[in-house]
Amino acid sequence: MPRLAAAAAVSRRAGEALRRGALGRLRLLSSLQPSNAASSDEVLVEGKATARAAVLNRPGYLNALTTTMGARLNKFYESWEDNPDIGFVMMKGSGRAFCAGGDVVRLRELISEGKLEECKDFFKTLYMFIYFLGTYLKPHIAILDGVTMGGGGGVSIPGTFRIATDRTVFATPEVHIGFHPDAAASFYLSHLTGHVGEYVALTGEKLNGTDMIALGLATHYSMSGHLDLIDERLAKLVTDDPSVIDSSLAQYGDMVYPDKESIVHRLEVIDKCFSHDTVEEIVDALESEAASSNEEWCTLALKRLKEASPLALKVSLRSIREGRYQTLDECLVREYRMSMNGISKQFSHEFCEGVRARLVEKDFTPKWDPPALEYVTNDMVDAYFAPLGDLEPELKLPTESREAFV
Repeated sequence: MPRLAAAAAVSRRAGEALRRGALGRLRLLSSLQPSNAASSDEVLVEGKATARAAVLNRPGYLNALTTTMGARLNKFYESWEDNPDIGFVMMKGSGRAFCAGGDVVRLRELISEGKLEECKDFFKTLYMFIYFLGTYLKPHIAILDGVTMGGGGGVSIPGTFRIATDRTVFATPEVHIGFHPDAAASFYLSHLTGHVGEYVALTGEKLNGTDMIALGLATHYSMSGHLDLIDERLAKLVTDDPSVIDSSLAQYGDMVYPDKESIVHRLEVIDKCFSHDTVEEIVDALESEAASSNEEWCTLALKRLKEASPLALKVSLRSIREGRYQTLDECLVREYRMSMNGISKQFSHEFCEGVRARLVEKDFTPKWDPPALEYVTNDMVDAYFAPLGDLEPELKLPTESREAFV
């Protein structure tokens, strides 16, 4: 299977790019308010011999991140990085999800109430943690057992190791709620093989654990029922050496092979269709491919593109294309600017309408504005990427004290 081998090789190199900053020195929108449980219980800590594990603990909300959770993660990870007795750090989720993204219904409410400062605090806190994770000095292991979407990818993929399982469901579905894939998605998606990043971002396609391994989004695979064995092994490890952790994860993990429905069998046609310069050209290419091949996945991809916000599609395509030539910190700074513009008066209708149609009233008939791709002008897309101005500061990341990706 030469195509798969080539894809895996490129994907491994992409994974190394994601990890380079940390290893050389030994990033769903998310919920903005805490649940009824005490905020101190939303991130639990498990202690091991020479390791610590942060457990995202909002199982009733599929572990959607809050601003408070982001702040606690920043605090924990900073203290663990400074502790010479801790060799590596882990992140898990409670219940049936790792982290499903966000309470966008609540975000919509905050926007309608004019509470934009609370929204800004959330994005700042989350993006700061993602940058911290992406430049972390110690090996990091994320166990992606269950739903992993939006911000869930952001708080795991920039780390050293990601364990996918047979329960993993990954996606960046933001275009279907009138937003853009953020939380470092424009960085890690753009570094995948070929133009798979554009495909995942524009269709919101769900990937399973096997596909995540094949594309390099995950580094290891385990059956969910075998995670206890991995946990026991990691509990006994006394190391800060990523190669030792890597070999342990491989030894106790499971072998997996793509089935006939896997994305790896579509890489060539995905590159053919999603390499075009504009969303309109991508749609045309998919329509031609669907007509000639009669492939079900192609018809489904077209359907998902036509359901998404036209403005979000054009914004997201540009974001992925820019991310291909930017470092992690540059992507996060740009995504913050895009997110602030996305919740501004000029563009917030798109997000609020998407959330209404998909998650509030659930009629799945959003009234996008503009309603079709031909009405989305270059000026509109440019405005989404525009600098925030003197009265609205840009995101400031500690790039001088923490090395950014090159």
